[in-house]
Amino acid sequence: MIEKKSEIKINVITDENRIPEKLTWSAQDGGIDNEEAKAAFLSIWDHKAQETLRIDLWTKEMPVDEMKKFFHQIFVGMTDTFQRATDDEKMTATMKDFCDYFAEKLDIKDAK
Repeated sequence: MIEKKSEIKINVITDENRIPEKLTWSAQDGGIDNEEAKAAFLSIWDHKAQETLRIDLWTKEMPVDEMKKFFHQIFVGMTDTFQRATDDEKMTATMKDFCDYFAEKLDIKDAK
């Protein structure tokens, strides 16, 4: 069996207070090379500690309205992934209801 290694790189440029000013990322397998981003959330499962490790970054230039849409899309994506990973239809429906509620309260109902 041939092993394939993929690499995803996130570069963060910060100011003197370690606040992100610029984020770029690359994923050669996906055809992404040094693309700029305004925010990134990364979650890693630590099996030994049974906890999630997170890196949550956003630049000073990330507008609040975009951050709200970003969170909504993260919740929708997590819901889809949860459904595929667990096949738990009941909780998936509850999570979808929350996503709709979240979008409605933030007036981003048509956010995709």
